[in-house]
Amino acid sequence: MINYISGEEAVKVIKSGDRVFIHGGAATPHYLLRKMVERSSELWDVELVSISLQGEAPFADKKYKDNFRINALFVSENVREAVNDGRGDYVPVFLSDIPKLFTRNVLPLDVALIQVSPPDKHGYCSLGVSVDTVLSAIKYAKHVIAQVNPRMPRTLGDGIVKADFFDALVYQEQELPEVTNPPLSEISMRIGQNCAELIEDGATLQMGIGAIPDAVLASLGNHKELGVHTEMFSDGIIPLVEKGIITGEHKKKHRGKIVTAFVLGSRRLYDFIDDNPSVSVLRVDYVNDTSVIRTNPKVVAINSAIEVDITGQICADSIGSYQYSGVGGQMDFMRGAALSEGGKPIIALPSMSAKGTSKIVPFLKSGAGVVTTRAHAHYIVTEYGVANLFGQNMRQRAKALIEIAHPNHREALERAAFERFKSYQFESTQY
Repeated sequence: MINYISGEEAVKVIKSGDRVFIHGGAATPHYLLRKMVERSSELWDVELVSISLQGEAPFADKKYKDNFRINALFVSENVREAVNDGRGDYVPVFLSDIPKLFTRNVLPLDVALIQVSPPDKHGYCSLGVSVDTVLSAIKYAKHVIAQVNPRMPRTLGDGIVKADFFDALVYQEQELPEVTNPPLSEISMRIGQNCAELIEDGATLQMGIGAIPDAVLASLGNHKELGVHTEMFSDGIIPLVEKGIITGEHKKKHRGKIVTAFVLGSRRLYDFIDDNPSVSVLRVDYVNDTSVIRTNPKVVAINSAIEVDITGQICADSIGSYQYSGVGGQMDFMRGAALSEGGKPIIALPSMSAKGTSKIVPFLKSGAGVVTTRAHAHYIVTEYGVANLFGQNMRQRAKALIEIAHPNHREALERAAFERFKSYQFESTQY
């Protein structure tokens, strides 16, 4: 017999000065968060730890600055303002290393707020759309409160937990946050097509969410026997599964399975993964382990960037000193793909920002974070082509990157490269 209690009763365990873990992504437990915030007048200096959160984040409001302090392991849009104006903090950390923060007591957890599927006939709940860092958090938190939501899909893999493991169960039905992307632009499609040309039949794919991953997937209609081993995926893979293009038959790890740590997308996606034996949702310290990633053949990792300098340094988490997102799993998969037999680590980005500034730059902005070092950078892709930096010296890298920059910025980049490298290769040319 499952004993449910009210949300108000459940969150009374949270005390001033506690560190509270929040389940992230589409599993963000909004009902529990709302009940916690309703207690704000009783709480002071509660530290909230999470990866990317979806939907509203009422605790991030300025009026709660003395009650709740965000300590983000990945900065999502709903906490970005708080982190950048000093009401919150950011921890630079690989996604694969986050579980160690809990298992090694670097960030001891007092309470974990999570969301799960209803228990099955055997009494087991599923962590659903987000297993990633949660298993270690709930194992090491002193008190775990689970919001039981019938809208949470039951996923197979590491996220199956006995209901009696949780200290408190709160039943609350609510729709999961959904993310849909606008129609693909011509630029995104050109980038997607350039990436698709690098992907061989039988490759194992890692890619995230957004216009460029969707454009890549939309360009793979003539490919065969692809596999998926990724930290997350969205709706874009569903048509490829339905067409028999994604089969996983060449994978050496989890052959025939789509492996991920979390998913984020539309209700169609959540229904697709529900009780689907072809999808394994696993803990992120395993999924993003380079020794696991490299086991599969022809791993193609496609990640994005905010800017890339002419030597191949990749900034993906900040705009100068403004903290935009986080390290995430980019380096895990860039390195894992590089170590895979026939693997290709790819950074894909438009040549210009929405404001018309070049995303290929002489120097990264002051304060910018280097997520992927120039030693780890291999393929850089824009709508103007592909630059393969592996084995290239600094001058060769600059030349290759300038060739895929936007034509409006190539002359200025050549002048900057000439000043830096004093090479005839960069004598100014009119475009």
